[in-house]
Amino acid sequence: MNTPLSRRTALQAAGATVLAAGLTHLTATAARADDTAEVTPKLVTYPRPAAMPTNTSFKVRVRTAPDGDWQTLDIWRPQLGEINPTTGSSKTYNSSLAYFDFQGSVEVEVTCLKGGTTKVRVRPDSYGIKPEVLGDTLRFTLDQPRNLVVQINDDIFDCLHLFARAVEKKRPAQDDPDVLYYGPGVHTTADGTLLVPSGKTVYLDGGAVLKATVIFRNVEHAGIAGRGVLAGTAGGGALVESSRNISIGAVTVLNPNGYAVQLGEATGVTIKGLGSFSSKGWGDGIDVFCSSNVVIDGVFMRNSDDCIAIYTHRWEYYGDTTDITVRNSTLWADVAHPINVGTHGNTDNPEVLKNLRFKNIDILDHREPQMNYQGCIALNPGDSNLIKNVRIEDIRIEDFRWGQVIYMKVMYNTKYNTSVGRGIENVYVKNLSYTGTNAKPSLFLGYDAKHAIKDVTFENLVINGLVVADSMKKPSWYYTTDTIQWFSNEHVTNLKFLTTAEAEAAAAS
Repeated sequence: MNTPLSRRTALQAAGATVLAAGLTHLTATAARADDTAEVTPKLVTYPRPAAMPTNTSFKVRVRTAPDGDWQTLDIWRPQLGEINPTTGSSKTYNSSLAYFDFQGSVEVEVTCLKGGTTKVRVRPDSYGIKPEVLGDTLRFTLDQPRNLVVQINDDIFDCLHLFARAVEKKRPAQDDPDVLYYGPGVHTTADGTLLVPSGKTVYLDGGAVLKATVIFRNVEHAGIAGRGVLAGTAGGGALVESSRNISIGAVTVLNPNGYAVQLGEATGVTIKGLGSFSSKGWGDGIDVFCSSNVVIDGVFMRNSDDCIAIYTHRWEYYGDTTDITVRNSTLWADVAHPINVGTHGNTDNPEVLKNLRFKNIDILDHREPQMNYQGCIALNPGDSNLIKNVRIEDIRIEDFRWGQVIYMKVMYNTKYNTSVGRGIENVYVKNLSYTGTNAKPSLFLGYDAKHAIKDVTFENLVINGLVVADSMKKPSWYYTTDTIQWFSNEHVTNLKFLTTAEAEAAAAS
């Protein structure tokens, strides 16, 4: 049943122009561990509308540490996908999601209601969370915001996703005439879309569900904020076209028919704290086309296609893609790539993807049977695209099911391309680590001498604890890539592997 809409919202749903005001950057920044000011403990939980499906695998309680009152969290049901590599058919799994906001410290208790717990893992592994386990119940403490996955007995589908976010520092008044406010409950619009004018912000309060694609088209200084959910949207979660200075906050996109967020010919976009889950085909997370000055920060993406995809021309979008930053995020690709760059472009008027930065990212999974679509990080220019000036730093890759750690290929994929990519130039990869046994050989493939890969440097590449460097001890006839079973062809030039000390010495000389 739909919750009654406010008069202003009802007018919008009927197609009238709705004014809603710009509240950008509403998500709070986590208090750093080195702050000396005393923080008052606070815990904010949110309801799940009864009309929204739940999952019954877990019970989750949380309290302010060390002895606050326990509060039981409502469980949401994201759906996840898996491809059968033999038939190409897909299978959908129900999973679990809970979320809350806090400041100070909280204790989290998770009970596996299925029983039979023999193994527990809280991911990302880099957080080092080792819970206390008491039968089917586990407990751990958080003193800063985290997006987590709790796995029981290595079950990667029937698991718990837990978003423990910072308390919002600013919240709009419900009757603010400059805000399109959606409170707890399920909301719809007449045509399944919500057009947002310039200077306006949609606020989805915690526990609110909006079944509509939020559209920013030819507008500026607008956004989405709050802790609510975009669910089951027909055209994806949010669409930003020919717009500037757009902010998308810590809402969650559940099970869309399309991308969680699509940017086309946009500039000055910030996506901070977004969560996304998908199970259907082409269920990408965030796709960027022909856009500039985009910051994607603190997101959690679990998708049935690419989590982050960065392209130039496709459909009616034209122009270069420049100055894109993805940082402080967690990516899980049940199909395709966690990060994919360069497939789509403009053969008739070639474009460039440049100044791309990926920093402080945990990649939890990657499963892709097709070798041409593998790579936790894939730089694959086609359609006469040129990829240049890429910085990849502090990337932690956990063992994944199927694919490659990193894949660079100047491609001519006739399914999607009308010409070969122009090349890949000036890529610096620092502090990338992989721990596991499932990775296939990473490939570096220039197309020919005119469509090559040039000037790629790895600094402190660590594969299963081994620091990979050209200076490492190995037979004199080995390539450095032979030591980790990677491969580069003759159209890759100036590929270097350095230790941190060697890189620092080179920079100082």
